[in-house]
Amino acid sequence: MSIDARAAKIFAPEDLRLVDERLDDVAPGMVRIAFGAGGICGSDMHYFRHARTGDFVVTSPLTLGHEVAGTIAELGAGVSGLAVGDRVAVNPSRWCGTCGPCREGRENLCENIYFMGSASKTPHMAGGFASYFDAVPAQCVVIPDGVAMEAAALAEPLSVCMHAVARGGDMSGRQVLVMGGGPIGLLTAMVARHRGAARVALADIAAGPLAFAAQVGCDPVIDVSKEDLSTALGTPPDVVFEATGSPAGLNAAIRAVRRGGTVVQIGNLAAGELPILANSIMSKEIDLKGSFRFGNIFHEAVGLIADGTIDVTRLITARRPLEEVVPAFRLALDRSQSVKVILTAS
Repeated sequence: MSIDARAAKIFAPEDLRLVDERLDDVAPGMVRIAFGAGGICGSDMHYFRHARTGDFVVTSPLTLGHEVAGTIAELGAGVSGLAVGDRVAVNPSRWCGTCGPCREGRENLCENIYFMGSASKTPHMAGGFASYFDAVPAQCVVIPDGVAMEAAALAEPLSVCMHAVARGGDMSGRQVLVMGGGPIGLLTAMVARHRGAARVALADIAAGPLAFAAQVGCDPVIDVSKEDLSTALGTPPDVVFEATGSPAGLNAAIRAVRRGGTVVQIGNLAAGELPILANSIMSKEIDLKGSFRFGNIFHEAVGLIADGTIDVTRLITARRPLEEVVPAFRLALDRSQSVKVILTAS
């Protein structure tokens, strides 16, 4: 049946509106989901501030949100394996399964992928910051009753960090440094520790994220606005995860990593050409790897949350109803007050 919904759409820089819309009948093979919770991500904030993130530019009003969970409200014809009332974490990725990268097991690089709340394709794919939104059954992972919606919504950033750590190789006994104490940096540190890293250090310039880093077991935590990174580290790390999304952060990672070490770039840098220490990559024989979204690991991420192995809710600093989406975004932008802001249904 058709239904009235409200959706948080970005129209232009700093122009985010909660818009009333009428959804058509749910299409065959699709699932309609009632919004339960959603995390405001760094890329959402880039869209809010600039109507773009990296090379992805908003060209028509875009419903934001890709860290989402909810309750199945309606099933389209032909859907099996799910039921109305199921509580689900929603994988924002829809890959084709047939292109070269998909056949190689690198679904995140799918040539035909659509990603919720992203301007990477035209027309853009709507996100999940809406009272109701649609998905395909393959995107829906049923969560146990005891798992909070807000925790399930964070399966997406956890998946990003699991993929990044996998790109860094075997963590067993490794010395690790994470550049940046935002949600992705903090979760990356938690995953690296879970995967067996001997030491996980974290560097940032803000007191709030550094305090959180200490709480989740990072040691040392380094304020690079006050301390020399190499001196504070002592032993150069084997692997550095760059999660600041800044050229300065990437160059600091290249300087810090040991000779023959690995740097994994997770942060989304600004579009265009950027100055990096390319000669050091050569002379130190560094493996510089990109890490983009995640592949077929979303179910595993949900499992790690469901069984309590990784407590993603430790990062939540504020909860706001979807109706207050604009002030929630402004709060999320203030690193002195927030790490992860969660939108809720009410």
